[in-house]
Amino acid sequence: MQKFIKRWLWRFFLLLIAAVLAYQLWILGHVVYWNFYNPSTSAFMQDRLHDLRNKDSTMALRTQWMPYERISPHLKRAIIAAEDGKFLEHEGFDFEAIQKAYEKNLKKGKLVAGGSTISQQLAKNLFLSGEKTPWRKIQEAIITLMLERVMSKRRILEIYLNIIEWGNGVFGAEAAIRYYYGVSATSVTAEQAARLAAMVPDPRFYDRNRNTPWLLRKTDIILSRMASTQIP
Repeated sequence: MQKFIKRWLWRFFLLLIAAVLAYQLWILGHVVYWNFYNPSTSAFMQDRLHDLRNKDSTMALRTQWMPYERISPHLKRAIIAAEDGKFLEHEGFDFEAIQKAYEKNLKKGKLVAGGSTISQQLAKNLFLSGEKTPWRKIQEAIITLMLERVMSKRRILEIYLNIIEWGNGVFGAEAAIRYYYGVSATSVTAEQAARLAAMVPDPRFYDRNRNTPWLLRKTDIILSRMASTQIP
């Protein structure tokens, strides 16, 4: 009986390993595919759409893909300056930013800062739920490594700019700039780009509160950094 139990436990363990590997290969297949073809949606977009339709079944997301070369350099610089100043230097993780975020959170006694790079945020948005569990963080790290190995920095930034949330049901640079300013992503000004970048940490809040003192200060900080920010 004991041998029988051990044999089945071993089989269960092997099946679990096989399932995990199959899931990783499924994700890798999507990463490779999206290196050449544009994703039409993401896990985060689907979650938001579900939430919106729970309140109104007719709701739809505002989103429109815009190729990298047609997105204003102002917005590319603003996003890197605001979200990931070492984007072109790191290989997916900014350990200095992670350490600073840890120390700040420890000092405040709660989660007030993150150290995620653009690559990490893209991994999370494309594939993962909003649950904050150890397994999700591990999976986020694995997907980040996949993205960095398969895609160029330019492609990572292009997808990121096209799928991140920028308001209540608003996703991607083109939809956001038309929503807030009534122009295309090709013609956004430096100041407009800086304000959009400042909104990224809490876009639904800033969609409702567009002139808070913090948002205005953050916009000025990002604007001052943009001139020295390099883009892929």
